[in-house]
Amino acid sequence: MNEPQQKWTEMIDSDHSLFDLKLKEVWRYKDLVYMFVKRDFVSSFKQTVLGPVWFFINPILTTIVYLVVFGRIAKLPTDGPPLLFYLAGVTLWNYFSTSLIATSNTFAGNAGIFGKVYFPRLVTPLSVVISNLMRFGVQFLLFILAWAYYLSKGEVHPNIWVLATPFLILLMALFALGVGMIFSSLTTKYKDLSMLLGFGISLYMYATPVIYPVSALQGVFRKLAYYNPLTGVFECFKYAWIGTGDFSPAMLGISSVIILILLMIGVVVFNKVEKTFMDTV
Repeated sequence: MNEPQQKWTEMIDSDHSLFDLKLKEVWRYKDLVYMFVKRDFVSSFKQTVLGPVWFFINPILTTIVYLVVFGRIAKLPTDGPPLLFYLAGVTLWNYFSTSLIATSNTFAGNAGIFGKVYFPRLVTPLSVVISNLMRFGVQFLLFILAWAYYLSKGEVHPNIWVLATPFLILLMALFALGVGMIFSSLTTKYKDLSMLLGFGISLYMYATPVIYPVSALQGVFRKLAYYNPLTGVFECFKYAWIGTGDFSPAMLGISSVIILILLMIGVVVFNKVEKTFMDTV
């Protein structure tokens, strides 16, 4: 008697295009994305007294320090109310930096899971970006409260570019995702890069208009600032909500092009390394 042939419901194949994001496969594992997001959110404040209140404490304390050090002591110029200017920069920078650092740890931090069960590896960095988006939402609410106060006093003048805020957040997420995947892939062989990244992010903040406006830069520094992918994002956000600043759509266009290029490089490197990283991690 002939036995019925076994039919496979799914085939795992490592032979795929390096440019393939496998978004359909990621969508099938959306429940896993949700679980990872929940895990990251809960584990961040597990066994803490204040819990999610730290979402508010962190930007408030950082803004106060910037206000004193860079505003009062260094007397750096700002576009609009100093407190609101620094709070805007801190809110955006916190989302980008935490997403980038966490994404860069994708392979090394999840080697135990990757070695036991299959799922689209892109699920992990995506969940990091999404979980940090929740934190950004809370801190953005703090910014809105401060902004509403200055709006009532007539010290800020928002404009139509406010509608571009979701696009700006998306650009930051894609930038952190792309660069994070590049570093995550490289650190499987070169562990020192993980330490270099933390130091590099600290320096990168001073190359980004977080504590100063682009209008304060002169000469070659002003020209170089335009090629920083985050310059267009930060300047557009501040110009949109505060109403002052040296912003032009060309800045945002340059940022978008550079970020998309880095994202594609990140996808290629990530897809290439995920096939063999268990042999080197």
